[in-house]
Amino acid sequence: MSFKKLKPELLEALLQCGIDTPTAFQKAVLPKIRSGANLFCIGEKGCGKTTAIIISILHKLDYKPQGDAPRALIIVETKAEALALKTAFECFTKRSNLRIYTAYNEQTLDQQREEIYYGQDILIATPKRLNKLYLMNSLDLSQLKMYILEDAEFAENGKHIAEINRIPESINKCQYLVFASKLSERLKRLEHTFMSKSMVVSN
Repeated sequence: MSFKKLKPELLEALLQCGIDTPTAFQKAVLPKIRSGANLFCIGEKGCGKTTAIIISILHKLDYKPQGDAPRALIIVETKAEALALKTAFECFTKRSNLRIYTAYNEQTLDQQREEIYYGQDILIATPKRLNKLYLMNSLDLSQLKMYILEDAEFAENGKHIAEINRIPESINKCQYLVFASKLSERLKRLEHTFMSKSMVVSN
């Protein structure tokens, strides 16, 4: 998918962020994401994985807010990564009312529950805090379109695997995307949980 095939608002946002040409990784992965397939998206650091995530989500969500429940969920390892990803999104959403929220352990649970309840389009969360919210019935997953792991290497040691696998158990229909620098055997095992019929795409 070339950038010219994106929605006009998103194409304009890309240009305003100084991006006019897709990387080799983005050329390979964006058309596959647009097809709706479950994907392991494998590329080296600096290949444009984060921008590919942002483009894919904004395109899927029609670059506009809708309803009260999150439509895209991104799991990252740390608070710092959550805040950095939100900042990256904000470069592309200056002219949009899309609601982007971060959830991590240092915040108050009651405040998070309330703010998510009143409506978010994109939720960026660390595994432990996401699962606390989930177990407290504070997440409406009925409208979710995309479930994404960014820099998924953090799941390789097995520490967060149970938390990552638990959420899809309550999702009816969704696209699953795993972004990583390499596809390890442990990440590949996700095929047996929620990454069924997945493809591997790399540059």
